[in-house]
Parts: sequence; C-alpha cells; structure tokens
Amino acid sequence: MNSMSKNKINRKNFIKKTALAVAAGTGILSCKPQSETKEDFPALITQKKYKWKMVTTWPPNFPVLGEACNYFAQWVEEMTGGQITINVYGGGELIPAMECFEAVSGGAAEIGSGASYYWAGRSPATQFFTSVPFGMNAQQMNSWLYAGGGQALWNELYADYNLVPFPAGNTGVQMAGWFNREINTIEDFKGLKMRMPGLGGKVIEKAGGSAVLSAGSEIYTNLERGVIDATEWIGPYHDYKMGFHKIAKYYYAPGWHETGSTLEVFFNKRLFDGLEPRLKAILETAAYRMNAWTLAEFEAKNNEYLQKLIHEENVELRQFSSDVLSQLKEFTNEMLDDITANDTASAKIYKSYDAFHKNIKQWASHSEKPYHNLL
Repeated sequence: MNSMSKNKINRKNFIKKTALAVAAGTGILSCKPQSETKEDFPALITQKKYKWKMVTTWPPNFPVLGEACNYFAQWVEEMTGGQITINVYGGGELIPAMECFEAVSGGAAEIGSGASYYWAGRSPATQFFTSVPFGMNAQQMNSWLYAGGGQALWNELYADYNLVPFPAGNTGVQMAGWFNREINTIEDFKGLKMRMPGLGGKVIEKAGGSAVLSAGSEIYTNLERGVIDATEWIGPYHDYKMGFHKIAKYYYAPGWHETGSTLEVFFNKRLFDGLEPRLKAILETAAYRMNAWTLAEFEAKNNEYLQKLIHEENVELRQFSSDVLSQLKEFTNEMLDDITANDTASAKIYKSYDAFHKNIKQWASHSEKPYHNLL
C-alpha cells in the first residue's frame, strides 16, 4: 500500500472516529439536565491544521518586503495558536517571481505576495490597485480601498481568477529612478529602455521609451550590462541596498509614476472561502497589520538612506523639471483614455478611483497641502 492510500485511510479513520465521538457526546449530553451539561461537559472542539505556502515576487528575506511576509506568517501562526502555519518562499525559491499569480490561482500555493500591476498581462485593470501616475498617495489609497469601495472592486476582479486580495503594504511616494543619461526635456525619454512596470511604463512608451518588466533580483545585472538604461525601484532605502548608486549616474525625483503604491497579499479563493470565519478574520487582520507595518518601515528608513546616498556615496540627486512633469502628465491622461476605452473592467474601476481622488483632493487642498507648503 502506498503512502497516499495510507493517508486516505488515516483521514477516513480520523473522520469516522470524530463523528462517533461527536455522536456519543451528543447522546450523553442529551441525558443530562441542561445546567449540568453546561458545567460538567465542555464543548468538543476539533481544529484542522493548515500548512500553507506563501510565494512572493520579492527576493528571499528582502528588507521590508520579504520581512513583511515573514512577519505575516509569524502573526498568523500566533493568532491561530499554530492552527495555520505558513512557509514563505522568495521569488525563484519555489517558483519564478512573476508566476505567483498563476501559482495561487491554480492552487499550487495558497498565498501570494506582490503588487497587482505585475499582473497586467492577465487583466489591465489589476494595475489600478497598485498605483496610478500622478494619482493618490498612500493614505488616500487606503481610504479608497477600505472606505471608498475600492476593495469590493478588487475582490470582484480577482474572483475571476480564483483569488481573494487584500492591501498588505504601501511604499509611499517613490523616487523617479536611476538613469545613465540626463533627463532635461521630454525628448530625452526617446529610445530609453527603462525597467518600469504598471501604468507608468505605458507613459514611458508614450514618451518614446521602452518599458521593461523584470523581477527585482534581475534589475542590477540588467542595468549594469546595459540591457536597460534606467530603472525605478522603490526609494532610497531599497535603492541603496540594491547598490544602484554604483552603476547609475543620476538619481531623479519625484516618483510621479508611483505616488503611493499599494502592495498585496492574495489567497486561493476556494481555499480561503472554505475556512471558518474566525480564521478568515485572522488572515485579514494580519494583512491589515502588514499594511501598516510596511508603510511605517519605509518612512522610517528612506530619509536615513537618502542622506547616506548624498553625503557618503556622493550621488547626484536631480529633480525633473516642471515642463517634463507636465508633459508626462499629459501622456498619463492619454494612456488612461486608451486603457479605459478598450477594457470594460478598467473603465469601471478607474471611474471609482478617479471620482474618489477628485473628492479627496479637495480635503487635501485644505489640510496637508497648506501644511507642507509651510515646511
């Protein structure tokens, strides 16, 4: 008898014994007065154990991003009392980084971590749940998702792929990236090969460049070898850790393309829906904690490492001119018109995003903007 057959028999025996125990317990309890059963016979509790795999787009144990996944696994195990244990795999350890979506959708892994714009090849609409160029910042994205209907739209979109998504981090406003050529006018983007995923990459293409999608672990080598001329990644902390300052001349701001990029954790829908409500609530709560922790860690580290880049590594920090930003914004509007005209899901989701953004900007114009102008 092979091990699979033995496992099946063991599972059947366990279920049979459990059912008999429940039946016996029910019979005994029915013979006792109600007051005595409450005091003398505690409820029979059985707990199914879950050993799940979490596949990620991030390099193994990568600062903040990979760390957050490890913390997520730790928090879930603690909150479930060991009922759910999660093994975390960095990009390439179990599957290639850019195959997480399919792996979780198909059930090869139970959980994935990444950014929704990586899956634009499956549906262009996924990109709106990470970031829109010249769009909302981190707290505005959280507001749209948690309180403005964004999460319901995200659930609806991912349900078609047998997935359940949750916000699980935010980078805050990113840097515009590392370049081996100066960008003084919009013409300087022509012919530029730049690693940039998501909607920002579409804008680069409209400006005459080429957008390249590659996993984080491949960026340094591609930039060093000239496969790409420029790259965006995240911000000073991670850019320093990746060593981009050693192989690129110019560091540009601001991150017009990613003004508050939401990261995600997603579950196989069939498996998630099959959990008892308590366990679902724990997984969602761990995602909330992951969302808050990640943004806090980014904010804490980025200024520290920006100073290192400037004062210790002598990096030349540049800012795009207002003319360059203005023309990138025009290309952004054209790109959004193209996507929403040709994809029904994108049109529906962007309608919600855009309406929320326009409304919340009114509040920001009276709160954060005047305050920051004083600094």
